[in-house]
Amino acid sequence: MLDLSGLNYDADSAARVALAAALRAWRYDRYRTKLKDKQKPTLTELTIVGAPADSAGIWEKRWKPVYEGVGLTRELVTEPANIIYPETFVERVQAAVKGSGLEVEVLDGAAMKKLGMGALLGVAQGSVRDGRLLILRWNGGKDGDAPVAFVGKGVTFDTGGISIKPAAGMEAMKWDMGGAGAVAGAMLALAKRKAKANIVAICGLVENMPDGNAQRPGDVVTSMSGQTIEVINTDAEGRLVLADAITYVQRNYKPKIVVDLATLTGAIVISLGHEFGGLFTPDDDLANQLLDASKSSGDKLWRQPMAESFDKLIDSPIADMKNVGPREGGSITAAQFIHRFVENGTRWAHLDIAGMAWSDKPNSTYDKGATGYGVRLIDRFVEASVEAR
Repeated sequence: MLDLSGLNYDADSAARVALAAALRAWRYDRYRTKLKDKQKPTLTELTIVGAPADSAGIWEKRWKPVYEGVGLTRELVTEPANIIYPETFVERVQAAVKGSGLEVEVLDGAAMKKLGMGALLGVAQGSVRDGRLLILRWNGGKDGDAPVAFVGKGVTFDTGGISIKPAAGMEAMKWDMGGAGAVAGAMLALAKRKAKANIVAICGLVENMPDGNAQRPGDVVTSMSGQTIEVINTDAEGRLVLADAITYVQRNYKPKIVVDLATLTGAIVISLGHEFGGLFTPDDDLANQLLDASKSSGDKLWRQPMAESFDKLIDSPIADMKNVGPREGGSITAAQFIHRFVENGTRWAHLDIAGMAWSDKPNSTYDKGATGYGVRLIDRFVEASVEAR
């Protein structure tokens, strides 16, 4: 029992208390065949005393959809890579959003090849799993209004490819699709709460494996944009996926804003630890909107610099660019790489969430494991900066 009587909580605040409790209680026991007594849940019901009468209605309409969106993200991120790979990621999301009103489209490898997505497909070519591009559309705004786009990196498992990662800890790379997971969960939340906005989401889904057909360091690929990329490090693969996904959404939907989310660099974890996601954008107004959303949602962001001096570090001697710069400023040069694929003055921001998608310790709204980071951030950003306009 949680007693709020005498604290003058309004209905929305009480409903958000329920959201926090529900988020903290989330657990995933699908693969547990035995539980010790101490591992079994003991709390079966939480009663909030003193909540205004309409709190339950607000919970159902406004915050339960967010809880369900976070739950979908956590489920996708938690599942092992033999269960969730590009094809099954799509199937799991399709099942979750059925009846929500979301429009779903899927491109397979052959369709992406016809579009010239050489950057994304170069990452996928070492795996027996075919890549996918998952498109989710929510048309809750005015007819003809340009949408806001969210693009998620969905590397369902990242070995590093030929530039293979060390064995220790590689099992954690099942959550390298955390950006795509966040985007999918956020779209479910926005659809279920019937957001008054036009939103399109793109999930670029690949598996990065080191077989005999895998991309090699030194290969040059041609992106959908027509720009060429010298692949110096096959473990810098997420930015290649994002390059083609961002080009696709711009050319097909002409969004007014593009925000990408990606578990992109270890460098951002060195910079910000597991306390903040990194925010990169040349647009001060968009930065402020996202920072405000991060503060009110609990999915915290910290803005990082971008500059021409960093951009020069990814120039290639034989192609338009290379996919990595020097070790220094690694998260910044990654953002500069993505920025090269932003067209026609589109407002854009990149969120590097490598330190936030998974946690090795519990917090106030999640246990150890998948955090669901990004869903509440997107939901709040849409509410405050898109719906409110």
